[in-house]
Amino acid sequence: MNEPGQSAPPAAPARPEGAPAGAEAGQAPAGAGPEAAAVAAFWQDLGAPEYGEFLDLAERYPGVHLDTTTAFTGFMEHLAPFPAELRPRLAAAARRILLGTDFPHIPYPYLHQLEALARLDFGAAWLRAVCHDNAVRLLGL
Repeated sequence: MNEPGQSAPPAAPARPEGAPAGAEAGQAPAGAGPEAAAVAAFWQDLGAPEYGEFLDLAERYPGVHLDTTTAFTGFMEHLAPFPAELRPRLAAAARRILLGTDFPHIPYPYLHQLEALARLDFGAAWLRAVCHDNAVRLLGL
């Protein structure tokens, strides 16, 4: 989805064989203090969503945040819908969710991610936290 003349971003380094992936990879590394911050992107590993497991990490470790890239969009809801029974936990995790876009490398228009978050209907305060306040706090801006 690159513009003409725009090169593709570099590929991520390959994960070593046998290395943990998904939420399993998000377990706190040895020696990481409680102030350590981490952002888990996509909430999935190779199309196998681990929504509950990633929410577990955010609830267990104060520095863990979850980004919304692809989550809740028509693209992801078609592949793996967000479980309705996890909605209360998602609403309660408002301070741990960050707007993620991966724009322009997404299979839908940028606005669709924002509309998908608004459709969750958790209210204006939740949406503002996710789209603005949490990043400001995390980055110390």
